[in-house]
Amino acid sequence: MEFKIDTKEKILIVQPQITQLDANLSAGFTREVSELPGLDGRNLILDMALVEKADEEGIKAILTVYHQQYDSGLSCAVTGLNSTLTNDLKIADETAYNLVPTMSEAIDMVMMEDLERELLQDEE
Repeated sequence: MEFKIDTKEKILIVQPQITQLDANLSAGFTREVSELPGLDGRNLILDMALVEKADEEGIKAILTVYHQQYDSGLSCAVTGLNSTLTNDLKIADETAYNLVPTMSEAIDMVMMEDLERELLQDEE
């Protein structure tokens, strides 16, 4: 699977170069995003602007990547979703809060969470 990748200091922006995320691609999507070389120690933004459709397995793959970031103590935001995919993700997982319409909002979201983690660590 091909990705367009933009690496920032604290963020890795990943845009899958596909129009449909289905059961055939979902395992590869999860594995490949999780193993991207620039991801270690960075927050993740999934830019899903090119993805028009996702089946149940595709939705699970997006949510798996999303939660893996939080499980590793980092943030994730999903942007560029069409209204159908946004609704499907919200229905599949009510705890996926960082579904935002624009890239600037996604960047703001993960940077605010990153700052919050830093401030909480300083208090300890």
